[in-house]
Amino acid sequence: MSSSKATLRLAENTDAHGDITPAGADRLATTVREFAAIADKSGCEQLMAFATSAVRDARNSEAVLAQVRDETGVSLRVLSGVDEARLTFLATRRWFGWSAGRILGLDIGGGSLELTNGGDEDPDVALSLPLGAGRLTRDWFDADPPGKRRIAVLRDWLDAELAAPARQLRDAGDWNLAVGTSKTFRSLARLTGAAPSAAGPRVERTLTASGLRQVIAFISRMTASDRAELEGVSSDRSGQLVAGALVAEAGMRALGLDELQICPWALREGLILRKLDLEMGGELMVSTR
Repeated sequence: MSSSKATLRLAENTDAHGDITPAGADRLATTVREFAAIADKSGCEQLMAFATSAVRDARNSEAVLAQVRDETGVSLRVLSGVDEARLTFLATRRWFGWSAGRILGLDIGGGSLELTNGGDEDPDVALSLPLGAGRLTRDWFDADPPGKRRIAVLRDWLDAELAAPARQLRDAGDWNLAVGTSKTFRSLARLTGAAPSAAGPRVERTLTASGLRQVIAFISRMTASDRAELEGVSSDRSGQLVAGALVAEAGMRALGLDELQICPWALREGLILRKLDLEMGGELMVSTR
């Protein structure tokens, strides 16, 4: 098994009109080409190529998808926000198992925030909101580090945006376990003292509301380059970490959460698990409702 990653930050490479910039589209095509070549050299027999929020929401998404297809021969399948949430929830359920009971899930991406609540493998509520870390960094922060006033206004705005979704999640039923997935939550947990990735995926990691508030007070005064020096923070994501932390904080506040368990599996693993289910003759399908 091998793993390769590249950070594109397409949510940040979207202009004021909602179009992915030419540079962003070129970088996407180049990365798809490179990764298709890696898959071929690795003997991969099936290529699963998906795009999420940044491409899904772009005004020029069709043109960008056509460019990728023409230049690489790879057709990207665009996931809906609800399917993205449901697949991430599937991965979370498989990781924690049935004994976890009803699970509440939060996942912060570059372009969107996914929220789920359910007691089965398919959540009862699956929401996708345009509150991703990259999107908010692009739309809200024009200084590095961001100004205190701007952070305060964003906090208030996030509280207002999350009030109705939080009610919908609570109305679905009380949860037994609250879970955070994605690199943003893992980085934030590491900054509050959780075990490093080198300790392995099975080490329990948590993120507390009090620890998160302390981290925000610390990282919001730092530049992106300084944040990149922190353990657990990559240079590719350091620029959007403050916005991601504010989304995490607002989500936990809206849902009354003092602590989140961190799940090492997320959308990628959910896609693989669903593919395996279907190939093995499983009847579970991804809902598009």
